[in-house]
Amino acid sequence: MNTREKEAYLREYSILKSQGKPFFPYSIAKDAIMACVVMASIILMSLTLGAELGPKVDPTTTTYTPRPEWYFFFLFEVLRVVKPPSLTPLAAIGVPTICMILLFLLPFYDRSPERRPERRPIAMAAAFFTIAAMAFLTYEGANAGSPNQIDMEAPEAVVAQGAANLRTWESGKQVVAQSGCLACHKIGHNGGTLGPDLTAIGGRLARQAIARTLVNPTAPMPAYTELDEKKRDDLVEFLAQLKGGEH
Repeated sequence: MNTREKEAYLREYSILKSQGKPFFPYSIAKDAIMACVVMASIILMSLTLGAELGPKVDPTTTTYTPRPEWYFFFLFEVLRVVKPPSLTPLAAIGVPTICMILLFLLPFYDRSPERRPERRPIAMAAAFFTIAAMAFLTYEGANAGSPNQIDMEAPEAVVAQGAANLRTWESGKQVVAQSGCLACHKIGHNGGTLGPDLTAIGGRLARQAIARTLVNPTAPMPAYTELDEKKRDDLVEFLAQLKGGEH
């Protein structure tokens, strides 16, 4: 900003200031009235509509699917995209921190005195890409599947065996996801670490051994004796096909 632009700005500012109204009490009064309106609306809705209550908490369930509030869906999606556990701190802490630092530094690397959007290309580009990225990640996070699902394609050997075996594979994969196996075991990129990694279980155990483990497991693993026989067979077939390096 040169001397002439600065003088023009100060002259325009003094004119507008003389025509305006002081911040107190006019702006404060309007803000206070609007705050009261919002508060009254919240109280009225809470009295008339009530609070939505979900099902009673069951601390013993292994199939509960945790979901964040909608305003955290973008961060939830970032955590889903960054799958390696070693990069989880970067996704959860590093990415939001870097974005906030860039936002705070915006006045320093865009020092233009202009207020019109078309004359602030850096600021407008930063705002556009930030909003677009958050909107896209929020949408993807809202429509994301259960974190208990198994993101794994059928091995080529299963596909080559025909449509019937492929249906058995998909059915077994769904049984594993619905039975809460990923709460303790890891398959591919998803799952817990309490139990052994099952990504290549078919290369270590035969079908008969897997079936015996499901019926007579080692504690604290639950027995799957009450599982439908067809589902248990599909589950065994799915696990037996996990050879590692084929998916």
